Amino acid sequence: MRHRPSCIRSYHPYKHESNSSPFNPTEEAVLAASLRHVPTHGFTNASLSLGAREVGYLDITVNLFPRGVFDLVNYHLVTKRLALKKLLDIQAAKDDGGALTGLGIGARVRFLTLERLMANRPIIHRWQEALAIMAQPSYVPASIAELARLSDEIWFLAGDTSVDSSWYTKRASLSMIYSSTELFMTQDKSKAFAGTQKFLDRRFEDVRVVGRGISNIGNYLDYTAHSFINVLRSKGAKI
Repeated sequence: MRHRPSCIRSYHPYKHESNSSPFNPTEEAVLAASLRHVPTHGFTNASLSLGAREVGYLDITVNLFPRGVFDLVNYHLVTKRLALKKLLDIQAAKDDGGALTGLGIGARVRFLTLERLMANRPIIHRWQEALAIMAQPSYVPASIAELARLSDEIWFLAGDTSVDSSWYTKRASLSMIYSSTELFMTQDKSKAFAGTQKFLDRRFEDVRVVGRGISNIGNYLDYTAHSFINVLRSKGAKI
């Protein structure tokens, strides 16, 4: 008897990466070292060259990165996203279960979103440079895709198991919340970024019903793209 294919579809379009680095050893060494120079030299070729020299490679090593400084921006985005899983592992290993003990999914999403934002602290004064790089037309698709992966990762790690249209609504709304709060953070001069935390909480409150009509991956990615592009346009990007 022929079995009919299941009508149940996966609402999880991204394959979660392992917690190991997706970069090869040379890329990892150079980009990690280069990122340490970003606070002083920004997301520039100078940081890439200094990073290469720091780990014993010739400056020409930067030619390994065909997208130039965008590869450095992308390294920051990817490694900080993957670090969220490590953070959960650390929390789970604590005797008291960690800061997430007893929290519902929504509170976990807020916790993880804030943690990811705070990971930008060492380079936040340089993040507008990164936004300008991501706004270049050839890099916009990759930047949007990484924002979508971050939103998906946060909901996944928070324990979301929805398999209906709310999958898209939640992730699209979080994409908007994250990108707008990240932009706010670049201008936040409050102590310990208290203003950013308040802004984040207001955005969570504001979007409770945003995205109700997002019911498929096409609409979800379109909404995510518009959220990201609106942030770039607010910084003067001609896109």
